[in-house]
Amino acid sequence: MEKTAVATFSVITTIQPPTAAVDALLSRLRPLTVPLVVAGDRKGPARFDAEGAVFLDLEAQLRSPFELARRGPVGHYTRKNIAYLEAIRQGATCLYETDDDNAPLPSWALREERVAARRIAEPGWVNAYRCFSAGRIWPRGFPLYAVVGAVAQAPAVGAPETVRAPIQQGLANGSPDVDAVWRLVLDAPFDFDDGPSVVLAPGCWCPFNSQSTWWWPDAFPLLYLPSHCSFRMTDIWRSFIAQRCLWELGLGVVFHAAEVVQDRNEHDLMRDFNDEIPGYQRNRALVQVLADTALLPGADAVADNLQRCYAALVARGFFAPAELELLAAWREGLETARRGG
Repeated sequence: MEKTAVATFSVITTIQPPTAAVDALLSRLRPLTVPLVVAGDRKGPARFDAEGAVFLDLEAQLRSPFELARRGPVGHYTRKNIAYLEAIRQGATCLYETDDDNAPLPSWALREERVAARRIAEPGWVNAYRCFSAGRIWPRGFPLYAVVGAVAQAPAVGAPETVRAPIQQGLANGSPDVDAVWRLVLDAPFDFDDGPSVVLAPGCWCPFNSQSTWWWPDAFPLLYLPSHCSFRMTDIWRSFIAQRCLWELGLGVVFHAAEVVQDRNEHDLMRDFNDEIPGYQRNRALVQVLADTALLPGADAVADNLQRCYAALVARGFFAPAELELLAAWREGLETARRGG
């Protein structure tokens, strides 16, 4: 098999044996020689018998060179952090993360860091989903006060241009990543339209998730999923922090038309709603703190900027002070992984 020029790795976390979606993903990854790094947890299988998968059960994580594996919580989605570090340790120069209930669509393909996209330049909240549908839909993490206007009016986009985008989000058909309010009120199978990709200019905010997301090395520090917040906010608050740090590179997040279909794992919608309350109440204030935080320009400052963002958010009570201890372990682990240690 011919290897891709970029060392792409895929990452998931799971508490299940290989699902149909994972089997479908692996069937696409194997011909491309793309490994799938799987982080297990306290619950779940002792083995993960699937060709092309590298399974890290909890014991393997605890034996790893990463202190974060021993400090981080168990029974938590943030075990995925250890899979990120292991993939980077094994030489990843592109990470594709997804979940065990997302299967690739026929259009799914390896992506490149440089991509053609239409630019959204108007600062403020942007509902990127409306670039791919005229329907009433918004992403999980979008502030409720802004939903009505964002659904009624699609974002203005410029002509296609080639941009560098070290973070790219693909949408999901079937059961898109929306909040509990949407599911409780409007829930129905939903497919996005195909269409050109869009890039958010610095100053634009749109939450992105961890369900079908591509990362390149300049953004690797920003992969960190925080533990001291609700499960439904960990990837969303990460996304706001990541966007703020990208601005100091003069870059923004790219959104693509749907590339996966989600057969959603069973959820308790009222539990999801309760887990999302911190976001409904505080997302607007959180991005304001980030916008007001002074950061440094350039790729060499990304990890330090990440630290500045978390320090500001801890000071304002968005995260417990213990988050900074985990962040320090993450940064240490990232250096270890980059050395191949």
